[in-house]
Amino acid sequence: MPMTAPEFELRLAQSDADLIAAQRLRYDVFVRELGGDGPLVDHENGLERDAFDPFYDHLILFDHAREGSPAVGVYRLLRGEKLNTPDGPDHFYSEDEYDLSILKNSGRKLLELGRSCLHPDYRGGAAMMHLWGGLARYVEEHGIEILFGVASFHGTDVDALKAPLSLLHHRHLAPEAIRVRAQPNVYQSMDLMPESEIDRPAAMRAVPALIKGYLRLGGFVGEGAFVDHVFNTTDVCLIIDMSLVNDRSRAIYAGGKT
Repeated sequence: MPMTAPEFELRLAQSDADLIAAQRLRYDVFVRELGGDGPLVDHENGLERDAFDPFYDHLILFDHAREGSPAVGVYRLLRGEKLNTPDGPDHFYSEDEYDLSILKNSGRKLLELGRSCLHPDYRGGAAMMHLWGGLARYVEEHGIEILFGVASFHGTDVDALKAPLSLLHHRHLAPEAIRVRAQPNVYQSMDLMPESEIDRPAAMRAVPALIKGYLRLGGFVGEGAFVDHVFNTTDVCLIIDMSLVNDRSRAIYAGGKT
């Protein structure tokens, strides 16, 4: 963590400058740190961006104690009601990877989460709780019933990830009523080894912290993974049905302060 105590401010992006601050942090994490790329990534200016950015809300955590008050944590958010409106896209970002028909036809209020990341200095501390607290307030304000979005393992070697992927498949597969499935043309099975052969503690240690956090809240994964060679990741789809989240988990989830 930085030597000085952080002075956090959490807000939705209010200007082009705010969005650029979020895109700069995303570049540092997704491109410099994790080796990702994309057709609209601006390497010259160090910005990770895509065609969906103008349509989404961007929840940004700033640290005013750090020189330049940079963004140190971000979430990208899209409510289902904004699809096919003048200020919304015609599909969710994650629909390129997953068939979301079962959610879109449910009649429930949806929120897609994406591009979540933290500056390395702020991982494992209070910053994530600040983001989650802000997300909880956003969910409450808009009456969101189901949250979903892709989350990533680093790397594209599925064999190296077979234990954690199989553990997620066997232990955390979503109920059929909300079980999305990877698109047929990119479907990668997560059922890669029998549950009896999995070293569960080791496999869970290999699951990224963000995914583990969603599981602790009562989240599930969809069926199948997506190997993203452009972003150098292997993605799973996480789904949280707020009606199934218990009071203790809700309290943890909403515990951030701003």
